[in-house]
Amino acid sequence: MAFQSKNIFINLPVKNVNKSTNFFKELGFEFNPQFTTEDTASMIISDNIFALLMIEERFKEFSKKEIVDITSAEAIFCLSAESRVQVDELVNKALSSGGKSSSDPQDHGFMYVWGFQDLDGHLWEVAYMDESAMNLG
Repeated sequence: MAFQSKNIFINLPVKNVNKSTNFFKELGFEFNPQFTTEDTASMIISDNIFALLMIEERFKEFSKKEIVDITSAEAIFCLSAESRVQVDELVNKALSSGGKSSSDPQDHGFMYVWGFQDLDGHLWEVAYMDESAMNLG
């Protein structure tokens, strides 16, 4: 039987937990106070996906590797949206809350994607996929 995880926990190093928490709250995310401390904030992405925003010193307790600086990319976190309008709304909120653009909007017909960097330079994309417009033939 193939392995299937019930939950996903993404651990992200941040310079300032409070600033990062406020940034993502402005985008509409909620946080679980049960797993939030002065050095870690538990952001709820969905019922089964969470991002633990950890101050860099705390993050270093979990890895012997150097933290990637903002000039490098380790991963891109892609969030699904319910519409093109929702993609634009979320990215525009990110940009007006101190985030930076990481890509121009991309319209592939069946899929619309736009990306931003959070306050620590982590890359996020927001994507809407119109399955009815997909050419599966």
